[in-house]
Amino acid sequence: MKKIIAMLLAVLFVCGALAACGGSSDKKADDKKDDKKEEGTTAVESVDFKAGFIFLHDENSTYDLNFINAAEAACKNLGIECVIKTNIPESNDCKEAALDLVDQGCGFVFADSFGHEDFMIEAAKDNPDVQFAHATGTKAHTAGLDNYHNAFASIYEGRYLAGVAAGMKLNEMIESGKISEDQAKIGYVGAFTYAEVVSGYTSFFLGARSICPTATMEVQFTGSWYDETAEKEAATTLINNGCVLISQHADSMGAPTACEDAGVPDVSYNGSTIDACPNTFIVSSRIDWTPYLEYAIKAAMNGEKIDADWTGTLGTGSVALTEVNEKAAAPGTAEKIAEVKASLENGSLHVFDTSTFTVDGATLDKYEADVDTDEAFTPDTNVISDGYFHESEFRSAPYFDIRIDGIKLLNEKY
Repeated sequence: MKKIIAMLLAVLFVCGALAACGGSSDKKADDKKDDKKEEGTTAVESVDFKAGFIFLHDENSTYDLNFINAAEAACKNLGIECVIKTNIPESNDCKEAALDLVDQGCGFVFADSFGHEDFMIEAAKDNPDVQFAHATGTKAHTAGLDNYHNAFASIYEGRYLAGVAAGMKLNEMIESGKISEDQAKIGYVGAFTYAEVVSGYTSFFLGARSICPTATMEVQFTGSWYDETAEKEAATTLINNGCVLISQHADSMGAPTACEDAGVPDVSYNGSTIDACPNTFIVSSRIDWTPYLEYAIKAAMNGEKIDADWTGTLGTGSVALTEVNEKAAAPGTAEKIAEVKASLENGSLHVFDTSTFTVDGATLDKYEADVDTDEAFTPDTNVISDGYFHESEFRSAPYFDIRIDGIKLLNEKY
C-alpha cells in the first residue's frame, strides 16, 4: 500500500512540474506576443537582433513599398526583428526616429531617402556602437565614420533595359502606321533635376533610342518625390504635347493612371502597375534592396566590416525588371530584353557609351563629375574612359548629370 501511495505521489509531482513548466512557457509566449503588438513592428524570434528602418512615405508610395518589402524579406530571411517607421520627413524628425530605434535596441538602422542623410550621419556620430546605412546618399565614402554607410545600385542598367522595351513599342507603333518616325516622342515625369533623375531618364532614353533611332524625349519635373496629382498632371501635359509613351522617376500612381485613362503606353518604376493599368503597362525596373540589406545586417550582427559605399548590380540581383505585360508590349520584347541584359552583364555593352550620344553636337571624351560631394558641388573626378561614362563606379549614388542632345527639359525643379 505504501508503494502505491508513493507511486501516486510521484506521478502527481511530475504532473505538477510539467504543468508549471507549461504555464511558464505559455507566459513567455504571451509576453512575446505582447512585445510584437507594437505598431509597425514585424518580429521574428529566432535571433536576438533588431534592425530598424526609416521610410519617407508608406506603402502607398511605390518607392517606399519597394523598400518595405525588402526590409521585411531580409529580416525574415535572417530571423531577426524588423522595426519600421514610415512617413518620416527629411528633417530632424529623421534623427529623432533613428535615436528612437537605437533606444528600442536596434543594432542596425537604415533610411531610404536622399534628404535623410545628414540626420543619419548625426545619429551615427552619437551612437558609434550602432551601424547606420542610407540609400541614395553620397557622403559615406568621405565622412570617415566606421558605422555609417551608403548603398545604391546600377539601376541605370535596369532603366536602359526598360528603355529597350519602350523602343520596341515605338517601332511597333511606327510599323503599324499609328505614328510616323518623327513622332516617336517619349514623355518622362521626373521628381527633381538631380543627378539621380538625370541619370535615370538618360539611360532610359538611350535604351529606347538603341532600338528606335528617331526617338526623342521631353521631361516634366514635379518638385516632389510623391505627389499623385502633380505626377498625373505632368503626364497629361506630356501626352497633350504629343508624347506617345510615358515613363517616370516619381513614386505615385499618378503617371500610370493618366496613361491608362488616355490609352498611352507606360513604363513604370519600382514595381508592376498591371493591376491598375492592364492595357498600358509594359514593364518596370526597380532596385531589389534585399541582397544589400541581408549583407549589411548580417555583417552588423557578426561585428564585421560593412562597405562604406556599396553598389548592387545585375549580377548581385539588385537590379530587377518585372515580367513584361504581353498585352501592351511589342512582340519579342522579353526576348530582346534578355539579349541586351546578357550584353550588359558580360561587359560588351555600356549604357553610357559616349559614341551613342552627343552634347551640343559633340562627343565627349572626358567629363569632371562631382563625386566627392561638397557644398559647392565642385567637379572633382574624370569619369569618362575607355569610351564610356563610368556611372556608379567611383561612388554608388549616380553622378551622371549631363544634358544630352535629343532630350528637352520643359522645366527644372531643385
